[in-house]
Amino acid sequence: MEPQKIEALWMHLHWLTVLAQQGSYTAAAQRLGVSKAAMSQRIAELERAANVQLVQRTTRSVRLTEAGQRLVDDMRTPFEQIAHSFASVRDLAGVPTGLLRVTAPVAFARQQLVPRIAEFLRAHPDVRIELDLSDRLSSLAMEGFDLAIRHTAAPPDTHVAWTLCATRSVLVASRAYLRRRGVPREPYDLASHDCLHYPRVKDTPAWHFEAKATVSTMGKLAGQRLTVPVSGPFAANNSEALRDAALSGLGIALMPDFSAQSALQAGKLVEVLAQWRPVGAFGEQLYAIRPYATHVPRAVAAFVEWLRGALAPGFSVQP
Repeated sequence: MEPQKIEALWMHLHWLTVLAQQGSYTAAAQRLGVSKAAMSQRIAELERAANVQLVQRTTRSVRLTEAGQRLVDDMRTPFEQIAHSFASVRDLAGVPTGLLRVTAPVAFARQQLVPRIAEFLRAHPDVRIELDLSDRLSSLAMEGFDLAIRHTAAPPDTHVAWTLCATRSVLVASRAYLRRRGVPREPYDLASHDCLHYPRVKDTPAWHFEAKATVSTMGKLAGQRLTVPVSGPFAANNSEALRDAALSGLGIALMPDFSAQSALQAGKLVEVLAQWRPVGAFGEQLYAIRPYATHVPRAVAAFVEWLRGALAPGFSVQP
């Protein structure tokens, strides 16, 4: 094929790599900001030029053929280098600019990030943020995210991680529930309570506790741990849902402090077993994470710096 004709297909090749990342024509078209019809047309043109099928289509998704996968694998590094070079040149302007794609956990984003984000955008009018609210652990590079906010014990070694702030897990209940069912004095009392939990892989839910100081009733010293099986009428894989269930008086819930903060400060929920520290349920740090790269765009650096300042106080849970 003549060089001029190959050059005319560069955009087609890029669209094929995006299609491979997104897994469907609809998602790829949304990512590129084009119509699904345009996306389909470009891939068809590329297949005619290559004289080989590149994509196998189904009703719900697409899968690359061997030829299509070879093209995507060969093009991935050059396109990443192009994106890197362009970002470096753009940053010569000295002002954070461009689209910043961020993914963050649903509850944290709704309760803590979105209410604060206008401050950052007012300070950086040339930056646009596209926020993905998801508890799913995304592949940042494959899905095109510039940054992820993660609530974890240890960020992946293959990524750069900035610590934003410490968090802790808290056990909470409504005053109405505690009046009705009584206040637990020690973790083993939870066996007779309705416990609202985050479902995990194990069949039997259990909460783990560490004594903050000497607990005379159980003879436990600071740092000693115990495990308590729990059960209740409601479980959810979202701490905001657990908070709302606790607010309705459904039971005692375990959740991150950033989800409980506003309800505790308003006195709508109270902390239970404050002399015990729940451990192992959620991460103890919030991180901003991105794949390792020699160059960090100014918009990313500015957003991380702002996040660290905005979240530095942590999430006070004092009413």
